[in-house]
Amino acid sequence: MEFTMIETGWLSLLPPLIAITLALATKEVYSSLFAGVFSGMLIYSFSSGGTVVSAASATFDMMSAKIAGNSYMIIFLALLWAVVMLVSRSGGSEAYGRLAGKRLGTKRSALFSTSLLGVLIFIDDGFNCLTVGTVMRPITDRLKISREKLAYVIDATAAPVCIIAPVSSWAVAVASEVSATDGFHVFLSTIPYNFYALMTILMVFFVCLTGLDFGPMRKAEEAAQKGGEALRQDAGAQNGKGSVADLVIPIAVLIVCAILGMAYVGGFFKGVGFSRAIGENPAAGLSLGAFAGLIAALLLYLPRRIMTGREFVETVVKGIGNIVPPMLILILSWTLGGVCRELIGTGVFISGFVTESHLSLAALPFIIFVIAALMSFSMGTSWGTFGMLIPIVAMICEGDGGMLVPALGATLAGSVYGDHCSPMSDTTILASTGADCRHIRHVDTQLPYATLVAAVCALGYLIAGFMKSPWAALGVEAALLVCAVAFLGSRERRSGNDKKTEAV
Repeated sequence: MEFTMIETGWLSLLPPLIAITLALATKEVYSSLFAGVFSGMLIYSFSSGGTVVSAASATFDMMSAKIAGNSYMIIFLALLWAVVMLVSRSGGSEAYGRLAGKRLGTKRSALFSTSLLGVLIFIDDGFNCLTVGTVMRPITDRLKISREKLAYVIDATAAPVCIIAPVSSWAVAVASEVSATDGFHVFLSTIPYNFYALMTILMVFFVCLTGLDFGPMRKAEEAAQKGGEALRQDAGAQNGKGSVADLVIPIAVLIVCAILGMAYVGGFFKGVGFSRAIGENPAAGLSLGAFAGLIAALLLYLPRRIMTGREFVETVVKGIGNIVPPMLILILSWTLGGVCRELIGTGVFISGFVTESHLSLAALPFIIFVIAALMSFSMGTSWGTFGMLIPIVAMICEGDGGMLVPALGATLAGSVYGDHCSPMSDTTILASTGADCRHIRHVDTQLPYATLVAAVCALGYLIAGFMKSPWAALGVEAALLVCAVAFLGSRERRSGNDKKTEAV
């Protein structure tokens, strides 16, 4: 079935609002996402003279198209999760946890190491989420760090790092959207103005080093200290035969071959620049890396009888089976995003506010940040958001070139914030998957942290817009953020101590 986008005005906001409201209210994601998808298809079908039957047919047509369009991502996730299960089954994760536990004997050191590892794996956000979660989860479990806290650290060092890393699939995607002679140079110029990414990285390190949690996250941490549900065991029995090498070698092969695979698929070995090559088809390259990791595990485990051939195959199948629930969420999210972007014009309707508002250009970064955040949150995609907004922002700033870079930085920042806390976001889903945390619990506990950073950044964009410089705004934001976290965390810590005293 061929689709043609039609503008449905304010009705285009209903599908994402229905999905998000139901997900937050019922704590059940699958039916909420499907309700959003089907409501969007009903709007599209009725607006174009169709029926309920045609809406149902179009729903599965769109779903099929999204599965086909993201087939490499599905293959990559299946292979990666197979490697994850093999590493766990071999006992490699358990051995690494014992070794690292001797060196990382405190929550602070473990969380700091998790954050640092998340920053170092900057090639792709999805790869970041699953790899960091696999490596660090045994250690954080041992130290009674909640899965919600682990998911937050993973998520806060995934997209925010990738969006400011010059060598990443994100950098090339953004550069390709900028209609300029040197799009990559423009991307580099936006990094100081990407306030949300920079402040999120500051926030995660500050929280990890100080232990100043607040809101639902503090309750999750208290439950973890009591040995609550957050510390349930990983799927797949560990046989205890493995060594640290059984974890490190497959993961190292996967990382190195993933980078080489992205370069190969993008034509690096045929003369294409490295940065452009890795952004050409990153999921295809990552699939090659995950397959290489699988082969490395095979050659490492079977000759040493860490597991039999039958156990190896059964573990691979079980690993692929375990990725089905989050994969279903991804497929429904892709479908909802397709309905909103490609059929009923959600992005066109929201971005129209930007072009129709005749406000001072000095306030433009602030406005763009808010609009991008709303779009990204409602559609669950940062790439789709900045893909729609960047051309519009470029047109608006034609008369004042000095505002182009701040406005583009605000576009990227708002896109990442909305994507960071949206229940429908790929990265949010993969972060909860990597941490083995219930998805809605991750959303609930992360939302106050992400929103606090976004509120501080919104003020920063007002300052930067009028001063046409990012540096003063960055200083103000950093000071406000540190003070806010210190105040909120200390207040809840005092409140918790008072309750313990009363109980005694």
